[in-house]
Amino acid sequence: MNHEQPDIESQQSAADAAATAGVNDEVERLRAEIEQVKADALRERADLENQRKRVARDIEQARKFANEKLLGDLLPVFDSLDAGLKAAGDDPHPLREGLELTYKQLLKVAADNGLVLLDPIGQPFNPEHHQAISQVPTPGAAPGSVVTVFQKGYLLNERLLRPALVVVAAD
Repeated sequence: MNHEQPDIESQQSAADAAATAGVNDEVERLRAEIEQVKADALRERADLENQRKRVARDIEQARKFANEKLLGDLLPVFDSLDAGLKAAGDDPHPLREGLELTYKQLLKVAADNGLVLLDPIGQPFNPEHHQAISQVPTPGAAPGSVVTVFQKGYLLNERLLRPALVVVAAD
């Protein structure tokens, strides 16, 4: 009988050791699973934040350029008013003054909505904002500078809406 008791104790010890090993394995598996869930949650949170920023950026872009078509359609009106002012000359006349005030008001409203006039006379040619029609030798003008503007250009919130049509001084 004494022999049997140590066998029972050793069997219980072996069973306890096996149970402990099983519990330890389960604890490690659960810890790994918790770490994976934490990593997944962190990744999801980062994805959500990135999506929120992307949506905010898209909304801002849509807001900035929502009136692009309207302002683009007004460019011929600006051109006509500008041509009318040039044709009227510099003589003070009530009609000319009214036309000039109208033109300035329209430009201000457009500027308040992000439109910027490009009138690059005397500036260096910029292929991002200007379209060269020709080059002419121009004494007194720096080579590569704009000497004549046929049609003014426009930017809308720093994006080119229409390039300025220009003549550039030849080298």
